[in-house]
Amino acid sequence: MARRVFITAAEASGDQHAAELARSLKNLDPSIEIEGIGGAKMARAGVKIHHETVGRAAMGWRGALRALEVSRWMKWTRAYYAKAPPDLHICVDSSAMNLPFAKLAKRFGVPVLYYIAPQLWASRARRMKKLRKYVDRVACIFPFEEQYFRRHGVNATFVGHPLFDALPRDRALRALVDRGRVGFAEVPPVIGIVPGSRRSEIQGNLPHLLDVARRIRTEYPQARFLIPTTDGTHDLVTAMLGQAHVDVDRDGFDRVVPKCDLCFVKSGTGTVHVAAFGVPMIVVYRLNPLLWHGIARWLIKTPKLAMVNILAGNADLVPEFIPWYGSNEKVAKCALDLLRHPEKLVRQSTKLRELIATIDQPGASMNAAKIAMQMMS
Repeated sequence: MARRVFITAAEASGDQHAAELARSLKNLDPSIEIEGIGGAKMARAGVKIHHETVGRAAMGWRGALRALEVSRWMKWTRAYYAKAPPDLHICVDSSAMNLPFAKLAKRFGVPVLYYIAPQLWASRARRMKKLRKYVDRVACIFPFEEQYFRRHGVNATFVGHPLFDALPRDRALRALVDRGRVGFAEVPPVIGIVPGSRRSEIQGNLPHLLDVARRIRTEYPQARFLIPTTDGTHDLVTAMLGQAHVDVDRDGFDRVVPKCDLCFVKSGTGTVHVAAFGVPMIVVYRLNPLLWHGIARWLIKTPKLAMVNILAGNADLVPEFIPWYGSNEKVAKCALDLLRHPEKLVRQSTKLRELIATIDQPGASMNAAKIAMQMMS
């Protein structure tokens, strides 16, 4: 009888990583049956999707409203497991949604693998007790995470970062060295805008990033701005652009970023993705000041919030504006300073490439799939 795996993913990046994991599982065992809740990329990888979770992924107060939707998925899954529990449950990212699913799976005696470990080292450490109780194995994507989780009694294994499974090994970098010599006076800059993968993030970040773009154009009128979108965000982004002269590339992250001299990036996985191309960046995250001062600042435990800065030992490798609220002037000034002094862009690019070299190793999806197969043996 074929083995069955149930995967739960809540957002665009989780959908992507779950899809790659599903392909690796099928490579190891073509007869395996994979189902779950997630998005279009999982479906294209051969996963039977029972509920679509990616299109309306949200955070903050919108995420709280989404809890009602999650409760409906939980109710459905509980009834489904009562009839036919799978051989393994795999949680992908998003601890707010997945830890309750892990608890549900354990209630039915289903072993649980957590892939893309929740970043409890940064915030919400109180969830560690639940992770120990409801999760059998954790597959970490950053080297320091394995030791962190093991110190807290969690059976964790570093498998690598799935980003490098999909990226080409020979990633070419634009000639930033030449920019360092000639600057942007004669050749206008190309600037990427990566406002996030959730619709709520785009609604919070994109209007302000477009305002920053307008401020940059006062000094560099011919500057080009590019935005990569996802299937779930493309229509929203194009609707919000209005008359703004910005080029949009659907599902085009890996086409857009290598063209850029500088990127504005919403804090998260995107910072590592941009760094993988050696492209300089400014990291932002628009947040309501009441939410930040009332809740978020008390949950965050790391001095830096941009992942590339954390990986660099909480250094100031890239400028980060987190939280970002109030005037947009400070972000615009930072960008203009980098564009006026392109040698700073060159130095940042060099440091990013050195950092990425320490984790640039493919195989994460297959390593996680092998752990999954072991757990079902």
